[in-house]
Amino acid sequence: MLKIRDYSGRQWTVLIILMLINFVNYVDRQIIFSLFPFIRKDFNLDYAQLGMLATAFTVVLSLASLPLGMLADRTSRRLVISCGVIFWSAATFFSGLAISFRSLLTARGLVGVGEAAYTPAGTAVISATFPQEVRARVQGTFDLGMFMGGAVGIALGGIVAQWLGWRAAFWIVGAPGLLLGLSALKLPNTPVPSDKERLPLRELFRVPAYLMLLLSASFSSFAGYSYVAWGPDFVQEYKGFSSTESGITLGLTVLLAGGFGILVGATLSDWLSRKRAWGRSAVVPAGFMFAAPCIFYALHAHTKPAFIFLFGIGTFFLTWYHGPVTATIHDIIPAQGHATAWGFYSLVINLLAMAVAPLLIGTIADHYGLMTGLESAIVFQLLGGLLFLYVPYFIRRDGLHHKALKKYWEGDAHLKAEQNAAAKATS
Repeated sequence: MLKIRDYSGRQWTVLIILMLINFVNYVDRQIIFSLFPFIRKDFNLDYAQLGMLATAFTVVLSLASLPLGMLADRTSRRLVISCGVIFWSAATFFSGLAISFRSLLTARGLVGVGEAAYTPAGTAVISATFPQEVRARVQGTFDLGMFMGGAVGIALGGIVAQWLGWRAAFWIVGAPGLLLGLSALKLPNTPVPSDKERLPLRELFRVPAYLMLLLSASFSSFAGYSYVAWGPDFVQEYKGFSSTESGITLGLTVLLAGGFGILVGATLSDWLSRKRAWGRSAVVPAGFMFAAPCIFYALHAHTKPAFIFLFGIGTFFLTWYHGPVTATIHDIIPAQGHATAWGFYSLVINLLAMAVAPLLIGTIADHYGLMTGLESAIVFQLLGGLLFLYVPYFIRRDGLHHKALKKYWEGDAHLKAEQNAAAKATS
């Protein structure tokens, strides 16, 4: 069993750089939610319009993820990552210069273009750098950067906006990405598959476990993104938190409970994968189902400590999915299609769930209140957990290497031999 101390210097470099970029990625992405009350007041917006700011970003992210994921499987992944990071960082900085709601909407959309280039290529580089037996743990560590960044973004946004204004918050978080974009050029250039080995997009649709993963994750992601988007507004309106309190409290809760949940879920997933081929994916629905009642009772908690405690437990279980989902996708899809498979996953999840969630929950909130809106999100979470049970079922029935992709799995073996050779040459 490979342990952390067994990682090479090259592997540590890859993981640290990509984790730091993912940290900045989610700071830039999530900071806007803590700024919602200030932007709403400045531009005189309603809930639905605020939801559109998140929706615009997510729609662009969705539509750009697939072509940029396919590009990463055909060209230099490190160059795709570098250009993407620099682009979204510049767009984040210019968000602070917006003079109207429309210009801010445009800037947030451009942030989505840069971020769409990063995750498909980044997850593919990680899976190409580490062995399969620790795949969930290294992908979970990668996602830990995301979760830490999201928590810091929520906390930092509320603090900076209260003291310096919401525009300064965008300027402060946009600058570091420019340096990290250049550092991405130090990543290894993973081998590119030949035309014969390349996996076309249509072949993904022949794997039932992958299709069911897309469907179930759409429901679950809808719920998760609803909590992130409307959490700061909810605790200020219903629980009596100030802007600074909501930013710090939610940020720390998400950081500690979510970070611990990612590590536990990824470790449990890798352990179960050694017991059963379908074991890795079984962690995901369990986490979603355990989290639902905790989130529900948190919404109805009568005191701040009770809300924080229950929301923290719910966040712990809800974050179990991060490492296992990416690892499962890379388990059931050959290496030459890893970025493409993740790009299509991102397109579906973002377009069908994350683009819709802020707008739909915001619309429900305008008519029935934000409490009802977030209760609706829990229903989506439960549906996602139930549907995800079919993923381990299909893996148990068909195996990790579905027979429909047999020739690509043979090409995958050739590509892995090239990757191992490249790893030895740079270690």
